Amino acid sequence: MRITRVRATPVAVPYRRDEVWAFGRRSGLVALLVEVDTDEGLTGLGEAAAYPSADAVLGALRSMEPLVVGSDPLRIEALIQRIDVVGTYHHTGHSSPAAAALETACWDLLGKSCGMPVSSLLGGPFRDRVEFFHYVAAGDPDEVRAEGARAAGAGARTCYLKVGSDDLDTDLARVAALREGAGRDVGIRVDANEAWSAGAAVRAVAAMEEYGLELVEQPVSGRNLPEMAYVRSRISTPLLANEASWTRSDQFALLRAGAADVVSADQQMDGGLLNLKRSAGICAAAGVPVVKHSLGELGVAVAASVHVIASTPNFRHANQGYGALLTDDIVAGGFAGPLENYSGGCLDVPRGPGLGVELDAEKAGLYAELYRESGGAFSFHDPDALSRAPALPKR
Repeated sequence: MRITRVRATPVAVPYRRDEVWAFGRRSGLVALLVEVDTDEGLTGLGEAAAYPSADAVLGALRSMEPLVVGSDPLRIEALIQRIDVVGTYHHTGHSSPAAAALETACWDLLGKSCGMPVSSLLGGPFRDRVEFFHYVAAGDPDEVRAEGARAAGAGARTCYLKVGSDDLDTDLARVAALREGAGRDVGIRVDANEAWSAGAAVRAVAAMEEYGLELVEQPVSGRNLPEMAYVRSRISTPLLANEASWTRSDQFALLRAGAADVVSADQQMDGGLLNLKRSAGICAAAGVPVVKHSLGELGVAVAASVHVIASTPNFRHANQGYGALLTDDIVAGGFAGPLENYSGGCLDVPRGPGLGVELDAEKAGLYAELYRESGGAFSFHDPDALSRAPALPKR
């Protein structure tokens, strides 16, 4: 089998509510659907997060195309090493989502060629269902309270809320409202996206802990591991690394520094499913659990990560997903969104060959057209945030 063509299509899917973080907002999700065609008539599906932008990922894909066309897609290790060592000059970062999409498509082809799901090719299922958190969009306390009740009603066991507002009272009001709406039995995970200094982080987490936090994600800079270790030693809530742990080398340094209790890993940021599994292995050797991070993914990428999570024991917490925000998806049956496709906050591991999902051609075309018409409206551009020239940390 040989790769004959790589096709990439940006798509934009709206949210039901804006996603808001410490430095901006977006009203929908942009991703790149990647299709890898072969001379045997099989097509593999992949998906790249539009990080840092769809144009940047498209450029990376085009630069990788000469390295993969004509190659055997079933020799995945050799192909990805060629991309990493020859094509991107040992660099991981902005090129990683493109490499991850190509690698995912190769896994899909491998599974389809032998009639097996990807999870079986990665060691076999350790679990049959994969848990995701309920993403609660930041808003006024009444909105957050209602969304917490919606999450509890849908059977979610963990809610995720962005913090790092300009003043701590705003964050505290939202966390209190979420606890009231979700009830006592739902975990609350907060994410500051590096918005706090060490002292502010310790103070903020201490003030929030009465509401029963599950994890606090990246409270301070991910580039200062001693500071993370300092904060970790002074809070009771376990610290989840994110911006500090996007690659395997980052995770290795993070663990050596004792800077986190839980590590977030992402195939989009480290070039593929094999590296996501390797990340989990590094953390398992250190006795640390992992969670799947997401830059924003639709059904193809979510299905791919579900196969890895299903086959890897130390994914012990709810993983990041966008089902609670998405209005639709591009795969048949709407695998990753909207919320109604989740049962008790979980997705079943696909049992079909390869990724086990198929494109909905009509919806893929609809959302490709939406991207062409108004794709710029779906990026993290908030006029208010742009006008204020924000800086890190906030306080």
